[in-house]
Amino acid sequence: MDAKNIVLEVLKKESEPLNAGKITELSGLDRKEVDKAMKALKDEELIVSPRRCYWEPKK
Repeated sequence: MDAKNIVLEVLKKESEPLNAGKITELSGLDRKEVDKAMKALKDEELIVSPRRCYWEPKK
């Protein structure tokens, strides 16, 4: 599974929006990988930010 899918799965599992640091902690991925995956997910509009620096899957 690539980093993008791992980040998306972590976000889907949690019941609240997460920041990049928490996603890094829960996924076990490197922070740079998480940042790159989140940028790709934002560009594809698969995640949204309900408040600054926190992300959740688009509903």
